[in-house]
Amino acid sequence: MKPSDKKALIVYNLFPRFFPTVDDWAAELPRIAGMGFNAVFVNSFFETGFSGSLYAVKDYYRLNPLFLAKGADPSDFSPLDRFNNACGKYGIDLFIDLVINHTAFDAMLTKLHPEWYKHDAEGRLVSPFAIDPADETKVTVWEDLASIDNEKSQDRDALWAYWDELVAFFQGKGIHGFRCDAAYQVPVGLWGKLISAAKRRDKRATFLAETLGCRLEQIEALAPAGFDYLFNSVKWWNYDQPWAIEQHTANQIIAPSISFPESHDTERLASVAPETEPVQKSRYAFAALFSKGVLLPMGYEYGAKTRMDVVRGRPDDVDPPQWDLCKWIGRVNSLKGELPLLSEEGSWCTITPYTHPYLFLKKTSDDGRMSVYAGVNKSAADETVIEEWMVPEEIKKCSQVMSFLNDEPVWEPVPLAFTLDPADVVLFLP
Repeated sequence: MKPSDKKALIVYNLFPRFFPTVDDWAAELPRIAGMGFNAVFVNSFFETGFSGSLYAVKDYYRLNPLFLAKGADPSDFSPLDRFNNACGKYGIDLFIDLVINHTAFDAMLTKLHPEWYKHDAEGRLVSPFAIDPADETKVTVWEDLASIDNEKSQDRDALWAYWDELVAFFQGKGIHGFRCDAAYQVPVGLWGKLISAAKRRDKRATFLAETLGCRLEQIEALAPAGFDYLFNSVKWWNYDQPWAIEQHTANQIIAPSISFPESHDTERLASVAPETEPVQKSRYAFAALFSKGVLLPMGYEYGAKTRMDVVRGRPDDVDPPQWDLCKWIGRVNSLKGELPLLSEEGSWCTITPYTHPYLFLKKTSDDGRMSVYAGVNKSAADETVIEEWMVPEEIKKCSQVMSFLNDEPVWEPVPLAFTLDPADVVLFLP
């Protein structure tokens, strides 16, 4: 893994469609900071095309009028400036979306620079699409989007310069962080140019590569770009196969990763059976342990069930709380500061077979000198009794254990035998 002296990113995803205006965002910051988050990621807030999707950007230099007071000028970024200044007062870095693989089909650039786009044989703009790997006859076409030709445009130098100027514009506003949407769909040479130029302007510049849904070789191809973080797929791991650890091992040589229990691209965890608070705790706790970075989407702390809809979402979609995990999340996040190993990517291995109803794992520090251990009950419905003979020798040598299902997780002596509650995640210290 490349060396990094940056602190672990603990990111809160604030969803702009859940607020009347940009000026309402800052009211959330005391609570976000109180939970121990040091970064806030806000999904794309630029002016959109005809579909209204946050990711169908019409103009990168105009705010979405939906997020502004009536009559406000979308070209006036002062509301964003105020929010970023407020973030700074709480020691929070603002991360924004960088969507440069496509624009809205009716974007300004399609008229000003049609040569920057992909075209079909008849000269029409091309929309991005996806083919179902299980059925090649099922093709999804995003007709509200137009694909940028970052690789083969006849005016590529000017196109790449445009993206660099865009990053510089927001850096000039004091923004240090960029989430790079569908990073694997953009040439690695372009990312390398943008990232290196940004870091020359601002040493704090941080780039997150969104790589979900792509092949491992596509992630590997991004290695020369210089990303600071990748997003991993541990959310989908059921602790019954080795793929998550294999991917973690392969990708950590590129960059540390960010785990998450859900995202704006997924269903809400609280809306999926068994819809319990222990599962909600379990998935966030393991995400916080698994990688250097962690991300929590807005509403997760309250058991939100309504999905973050980038096209039709609105403030009325904010669900009433069914529980309040704010204090608990603060405790989990604080552990990443208290235990340095949890603020590293580290390396993982299992110390019990995947066939058991429970799984014990070992996480070792980047320098190989320290280790911690985790235990997981795979069942969200049944407790699992761990008798003394079932406890791995390495865990028998540990002195303290903490269950993340407790409302106030605390360290306790390691017993000779114990019971893992449904969905339990426990952490052992030597």
